[in-house]
Amino acid sequence: VRLDIRRIGALKDRDEVIGNQTRVKVVKNKVAPPFKQVEFDILYGEGISKMGELLDLGVTGNVVEKAGSWFSYNGQRIGQGRENARRFLLENPDIADEIELAIRRNAGLIADHALAGSLDAEDADKGEVDEASA
Repeated sequence: VRLDIRRIGALKDRDEVIGNQTRVKVVKNKVAPPFKQVEFDILYGEGISKMGELLDLGVTGNVVEKAGSWFSYNGQRIGQGRENARRFLLENPDIADEIELAIRRNAGLIADHALAGSLDAEDADKGEVDEASA
């Protein structure tokens, strides 16, 4: 796999640079289709910003609404500007978890029976293993 990693911009909090906006493009890949591309934020001292990704994926999946520079979720404004919205999600992990679950549900990454959180199914699976070993 050959990756083309480029810095496409600086992330600033007022005057201070706090990270980089990065674009990664798959140039050569022998096991999957090449030329896929992704953009994400790398924050100094933190790494890839998960909350920034939640905002980006939430906006593209219509989970998080964006009007001008305001981000809102379920009618509640969560921040003016991307940095303030990211900070809000860091301070409120329960709302971040709700947004992540909604994004995964919209993308079809979670099956309906898994969303129910059925511990009964897990217990039933464990019971089947115990019965099989007996």
